[in-house]
Amino acid sequence: MASDGAANGSNTISVAVIGAGPAGYYTAEALTKTDTDVRVDIIDRLPTPFGLIRAGVAPDHQSIKNVSRRYEATNQRENVRFVGNLSLGRDITLTELRDIYDAVVLATGAAKDRPLGIDGEDLEGVIGSGPFVGWYNAHPDYKGLNPDLRVASVAVIGNGNVAVDVARILAKTAGEMAETDLADHAAKSIHGSPIRDIYIIGRRGPLEASFTPKELGELNQLENCVALVAGEQLPSEEIDDMMTGAQRKNMAALRQMAENDQTSKPVRLHIKFFLRPMAILGDECVCGLRLEETKVEDGKCVGTGKTEVLPAGLVVPCIGYRTSPIPDVPYDERYGCFENEDGLIEPRLYCVGWAKRGPTGTIGTNKPDGAEVAKRILEEIRPAGRPGRAGLDALIKERDLRIVTFQDWKKIEASEEALAEGGAPRRKHTDISEMVKIAES
Repeated sequence: MASDGAANGSNTISVAVIGAGPAGYYTAEALTKTDTDVRVDIIDRLPTPFGLIRAGVAPDHQSIKNVSRRYEATNQRENVRFVGNLSLGRDITLTELRDIYDAVVLATGAAKDRPLGIDGEDLEGVIGSGPFVGWYNAHPDYKGLNPDLRVASVAVIGNGNVAVDVARILAKTAGEMAETDLADHAAKSIHGSPIRDIYIIGRRGPLEASFTPKELGELNQLENCVALVAGEQLPSEEIDDMMTGAQRKNMAALRQMAENDQTSKPVRLHIKFFLRPMAILGDECVCGLRLEETKVEDGKCVGTGKTEVLPAGLVVPCIGYRTSPIPDVPYDERYGCFENEDGLIEPRLYCVGWAKRGPTGTIGTNKPDGAEVAKRILEEIRPAGRPGRAGLDALIKERDLRIVTFQDWKKIEASEEALAEGGAPRRKHTDISEMVKIAES
């Protein structure tokens, strides 16, 4: 491959970004906005770009998905290329990529759920938020998940936006979801479900909850579902001046919920604070949760010893994610990401986004993060005659791999948009082989 070095240009820095989500695209954007001669290949195992925007953002939050237009603009640059349907480990190794490119950036996100670490979490009917969100977002990996929603009550564990998203999607009617890209298989199951009680359970109190005001406020606007919270769990208005702006907005929404009439709508969404899951109950299938009452002392969550059992036919833990380890890449078990120093793992190998810092922050947090890693790459990397894009193309040809370019992706996108009905923006394809065929047409 070294013989192809001239194709890369002696003054060109070649960078491979692994992962076509927000972190990967913001890094590519920052790398190619300077006067430095840089060529970036954004590689993803799926034939579709945009990562979390496509498969993680809730289907009824279409305005958030519009950020993909920015990533599309990045892809229009001649020195940026999307290489879809190319899987690290299956099709190419990290060692090979490091031989081909001057620098490699791991922007692989955090797709693995953090375990609860309690008895019963392996029971049927316990589904982590990663697979569950992927299922209703038409992610190819989870199209066959088929969760049994023929249950009366669901427990969603966690006090963040993912927990709110899961609860809201389960609570919304078919009419409310008509103009979204909710997966057809999920719509059929959710809207035919007999669910009447949805519980959002948090170990700490409302002041420590990490959901944002917009997402929490949406729970007070559901057509068929009333949001409820016990007023005694909310702090007195006397301490409002000590709260952050977000906390005050959250508290206003929660206080409204405390006044809601639980009989006003057929489905009830209960937000319950100060409860810690101790065990998931059931023989083969989940039937409930054993919870311990907690309190916050000196910033720590401690149990009181008082327990209760909450009936539930489905449990969805939403307690955070971990980056999937890659062989021979140092991994931080505590934070669930790659070991790194300000984005540097080892010479010429970098990480960005959740793969760098763990699953924290919003989509927008990845922009300055990507800019910082790009700046470091431009300061530290000098062209070394590696083949870059030409080397990858030679390997793809040698192995007869079927990659998907951004132009190919636009064919898939057009097909999805053509399938949409009733105001929906798209109907996503879930079969990778079908998407590849469309791309090749």
